[in-house]
Amino acid sequence: MRKATSKIGAAAGAATLLAGAALAFGPAAAHAEPEGQLVRYTLTSGAPYQFQVFYLTAQPPNMAAYNADAYAYAKRETITVGPGAPWVFETTLADPQWAILQVSSTTKGSVGAPNAHCDIVAGDQVIAAADNPYSPICQGTQW
Repeated sequence: MRKATSKIGAAAGAATLLAGAALAFGPAAAHAEPEGQLVRYTLTSGAPYQFQVFYLTAQPPNMAAYNADAYAYAKRETITVGPGAPWVFETTLADPQWAILQVSSTTKGSVGAPNAHCDIVAGDQVIAAADNPYSPICQGTQW
């Protein structure tokens, strides 16, 4: 009988250990997943051109926080885009309507219009899309 008790005790101990491990590691794994939706910004152009882009990289808690320090949530950079070489940036936002992509062509003088196109997609839903010879703007409804 002692052997049976030992086996039952060992099985109960192993089950308790597994349950404790699940409690200890379960919530941490759940928090590892980012909250919100994957948002993809895309800029395309009919020919190789440089653009300045401004876009949201992280969602602020509210507009007041954004206004207090916009560059804590957004980025501005100069990029080159051309046929077959779009610019794409992905981030996760709790509310995809916060997404914004402002584009300015750096085209000068007698160079033709780049005919740029931007879009913002969250999941399978197009949040915004725009065509403009030089400077399209795509933004969600929070703007």
